[in-house]
Order: sequence, then C-alpha cells, then structure tokens
Amino acid sequence: MLMKHILPNLIRLTRELGREERGLTITGEGNTSATLGDGTFWIKASGLGLVNITARGFCRVQTDKVLALLNDPRVTDANAGAAMCRALVNPQAPRPSIETILHALCLTDPTIRFVAHTHPLGLLRVLCSRAGAKPFRRHFYPFAVVTCGRHIAAVGFHNPGLALALAVQKELTRYRRVHGCSPRLLLMANHGIVALGRTAEEALNITLMAEKWAQLLEGTQRWGGPSFLPEHAFAHLNA
Repeated sequence: MLMKHILPNLIRLTRELGREERGLTITGEGNTSATLGDGTFWIKASGLGLVNITARGFCRVQTDKVLALLNDPRVTDANAGAAMCRALVNPQAPRPSIETILHALCLTDPTIRFVAHTHPLGLLRVLCSRAGAKPFRRHFYPFAVVTCGRHIAAVGFHNPGLALALAVQKELTRYRRVHGCSPRLLLMANHGIVALGRTAEEALNITLMAEKWAQLLEGTQRWGGPSFLPEHAFAHLNA
C-alpha cells in the first residue's frame, strides 16, 4: 500500500468502527493505528470520538521511542501519557492515545498494518463477567474461526497505559512463540478488544465478527449452551 493511502484508510476504518448503530464505541472510547512501514505509525489522538474523526485527529509517532518507554524506569502509569509525547514526529501534534504503547507492540509484527481497539457491547457482557475470555477459547461458529483465527490472545484487567502494555507484551510474546504468528484477536477482561489486521478491512471484519461471536454465544444459552465444533472441522477452515 502506498504511504499516502494509509491515513485515509485509517480514517475510514475509524469512522466505520465509530458508527453508533454498531455498538462498538461511544464518546471517546477506542483507538486505532496504522504503520507507515518506515519506523513510524499513525495513532488516534487522546480523547477523540471515532465516528466523525478527521486527519487532524491522528498523530504520527516513532515506534522505537514508544517501545523504549517499556524499559524506561522513569516512566510510570502516572506519567506514561506525557512521556509518549516525546515520541511524536511533530511535537505540535495532539497528544497520542494512552494506549499507544499497546499499538506499537501489535505493529512490531511486519504482517500487521492496522490495529483497532474497541469496546463492543456484546463482547463486554462476557468480558466483564466472571467468565472473562474463557468462553472464546473454544469455537462453535466456523466463520469466527476463519475471520478471528483458531486461537485468541487474552489478558486480565490492567489499567490502560503502561500496566496494560506490559501485560500485552507478555501475552503477545507467548502467543507468537506458541503459534508462530500474531493473534488476530486480543481480548482484555473488563475492558475491550484489539483486532490486528493486515489491512484496514481485515481489522474491521475481525472486530465485527468478534462481536457477532459474542452475541451468538449469549444466544446459545437459551438452548443449552454452545455446540462446539469437532476437532476435524478445523482442517477445512483457513485459520
């Protein structure tokens, strides 16, 4: 993809995620990012809503400087937001999202170009319950496997910012070691989800399918719970 197309695609993705009828975010919830492939990436500015965002709602940051914050003893949960401003390509740009480090970690995989973090209503009904991410570790709907992958990544609840980034770093390292690739879907207890896409369209589709998966999961409870897929079914699914 040409560099000049990356920000327009990110804007379209962000607006699609922000559509009110989809129930994925409200007010200033959620954030998105896209790598330019030159050691920098675009990230949504802090506090802005998604549905009407423009190019002015994004700032460009240096990936190595963002990741360096993970090993900087001076950085704490309290000052991580301000510290991320030091990674801005343009110091006059708006303040980057508090979850910029999380996005940088996802984008360290060169196959991942777009990252979408949202708070979908149906998913949060499960992720805010005592079950957490556990119900999503087994599949009952083939198209969820195809879109979201055979295995999901998951972390417990951590405050947004440095604490969450450190937990995500540990989980991504584990997942990549075990499965040899990045997850397509990361679930965060009591918080929301992250979709890791090769394209903006893929990041959107992962988000929408994950929300459908959650709604189906809730619906199956009326009929005795999910009927899980047999192991041999996965050989026929591109997951």
